[in-house]
Amino acid sequence: MSCGVSVILCCHNSAERLEPTLTHLAAQQVPAGTEWEVIVVDNASTDDTAQAAGAAWPAHAPAPLRVVSEPQAGISFARRRGFDEARYGIVSFIDDDNWVCPEWVHLVAELMAEHPEMGACGGLNEAVCEGEAPWWFEQFKKSFVIGPQAAKAGYLTAQWSSLWGAGMSIRVAAWNRLCDNGWHHLIGGRVGSNLAGCEDLELSYALLLTGWRLWYEPRLRLQHFLPERRLQWPYLRRLHYGGGASSVGLDPYGFALSGENETPREQLRRTWLWQAARTMKALLPYRNKLRLSSRSLLEGDPDVLEIEHYRGRLQALIQQRKVYHESVREVQNAPWRRTASRSGPLVLAPES
Repeated sequence: MSCGVSVILCCHNSAERLEPTLTHLAAQQVPAGTEWEVIVVDNASTDDTAQAAGAAWPAHAPAPLRVVSEPQAGISFARRRGFDEARYGIVSFIDDDNWVCPEWVHLVAELMAEHPEMGACGGLNEAVCEGEAPWWFEQFKKSFVIGPQAAKAGYLTAQWSSLWGAGMSIRVAAWNRLCDNGWHHLIGGRVGSNLAGCEDLELSYALLLTGWRLWYEPRLRLQHFLPERRLQWPYLRRLHYGGGASSVGLDPYGFALSGENETPREQLRRTWLWQAARTMKALLPYRNKLRLSSRSLLEGDPDVLEIEHYRGRLQALIQQRKVYHESVREVQNAPWRRTASRSGPLVLAPES
């Protein structure tokens, strides 16, 4: 497979958002000899996403565009379809509301060529808000995957151990190594208006467990368009609830990344009962505000977002009680992973 770049846009009812996204891609400044393509994955859309994509791609564009269909709704299914369709050795995932810098494709190809141990890389995301951003936006912008993903360019350290899905570029060989050895998502990811997430974190941790490294590159600049309907406090609360629910699916990776030689007490923390008890304990300091938050927005209060996170996590723990330990064992004994070293750049702290 060529070391060119396949840019993948996973789209669900994206007809109204695609034109500026594709316009920025068509303006890429790619040196001669670098092969690349754009693939629009129409993920169970009920609008004219496919037609809009074709109409928005200029006839003089420097790379071909293809539209493929993925009838199974969900971002994880759409991304898998993107990998299956990619003709080149690097896949770069761009959301339908992401406007990339002109050097995007060139920088991704260059970084991957210079660092063969790099499994994935990500960049600096900037916000473009529809209308005026709310007064609390700057404080909580990382919830909208806005800002730097690390303190400086380079391999992520223990403190920065994952990449955002928006703008994540992945080496296809790394993906194939995972899938050929039986890896699959434990987290389903977002489906339609469901705000569950963290499938990008799950993939990051899986790559780390197989020995690949992750890179942050601030020259990879991406503008993330945020419509007014997302810049609302109720939306942010739902986002944190969904993230809390999804965090349960990350626990098995956290346990695997923490190492093999743990004390009996540390091993106890891997149990469903421990995690459920600790999540309920985390909610206790907020018990008064928990009641109040059910009747009032409490806009701008960070405690409310913590409450939503733990509420979502507790609900997911209850729902997954029967399969929790099975998921922990699955990742711990998975054929696709290598033994993680405590001394390496591998750290993920599960809820404790």
